[in-house]
Amino acid sequence: MSAKILQNSIRIRRTPFSDRVENSGLTSVTVYNRMLLPTVFKSLEEDYYHLKNSVQLWDVSVQRQVEICGKDSSKLLKMLTPRNLSDMKPNQCFYIPMVNRNGGMVNDPVLVKLEEDRYWISIADSDVLLWVSGIVSGLDLDVSVFEPDVFPLAIQGPKSRKLMSIIFGSNIEKMKYFDLKEFTFNNHTLKIARSGWSKQGGYEIYVEGYKYALDLWDELMSNGKDLDVRAGCPNQIERIESGFLSYGSDMTIENSPFECDLGRFCGPEIELTCIGAKALIKEKLEGPKQIIRYLQIDGPKLDPINKPFMLVDKTSKVGSVSSCAFSPDFNTNVAIGMVDTDYIKNNDQVEALIGDQKRLTKIMDKPLNRKLRAFSE
Repeated sequence: MSAKILQNSIRIRRTPFSDRVENSGLTSVTVYNRMLLPTVFKSLEEDYYHLKNSVQLWDVSVQRQVEICGKDSSKLLKMLTPRNLSDMKPNQCFYIPMVNRNGGMVNDPVLVKLEEDRYWISIADSDVLLWVSGIVSGLDLDVSVFEPDVFPLAIQGPKSRKLMSIIFGSNIEKMKYFDLKEFTFNNHTLKIARSGWSKQGGYEIYVEGYKYALDLWDELMSNGKDLDVRAGCPNQIERIESGFLSYGSDMTIENSPFECDLGRFCGPEIELTCIGAKALIKEKLEGPKQIIRYLQIDGPKLDPINKPFMLVDKTSKVGSVSSCAFSPDFNTNVAIGMVDTDYIKNNDQVEALIGDQKRLTKIMDKPLNRKLRAFSE
């Protein structure tokens, strides 16, 4: 980085890859789970086009793991999420809403089942470790809860499968979305998931400890030269047009899974063992008062925002926008926001109030980019 963005402090944790990332043209970072997360390298649009056409290495160590192991693991997880986990097998990943007793979203992690009675919760930006530890202590459950030394490294983009097969062999090409399998690298066993926070295709390597982290980074970079590999990061434009929700931006602990349009992850019947079951069952019957919707906003290009703006019907507020960006591929401003459910029953358009200007806004129940992209050959 050419300019200091954050004051140096050991309170903000570095990762095994921080030195490599900073020497790869990093221009902007944020703090996520008290750890550095890259946000821009060349520019938001240049990074966007590169992600959609080539392959990138993402240091997403910020996706901290909360390990749960012990005979009460399954019992504990049934309390944490309304999603039915009875069919989950070892070496699978499930996206789960985690809720409190009011049905509010504590986090929206990926649950990784390593073996019977041993799991990793791969978390978004909130303190799940403290939340889960409190429940375990209060109920005296026979389970260990801790943060292991695991640093996810994502390989994303249409050429990611080609790069990964060079390093790990052709068996990696057989993985289905949200599969988890073990591969070897320099005599180390690595857990790799077919997953990632983009719709451009990719994998996430769960790097355990520092020992081989830099060797792995360098090997991927060296073997990916002909594929135009580059250091990258989750891209704000791509994630909004793809409909990926950001915890802390598009949803908070004040929102329920039904408000976040995640009701499909609550199952047809919500088990009473879930901490938030009573509140969620009531809301499922009555319906949420507001819901996440995907938006197209007319007018000049919009930059990403750091505070929400209102959606209005004449002079009445009917919602708010939490994320927005201009999408070059769709040639429109794309956004995510909460809209009153009573309003959208009879309306598919609204006005976004940006400063003192109103812009016509289309309301959609699906994002513009709906499909996971196929790998390039």
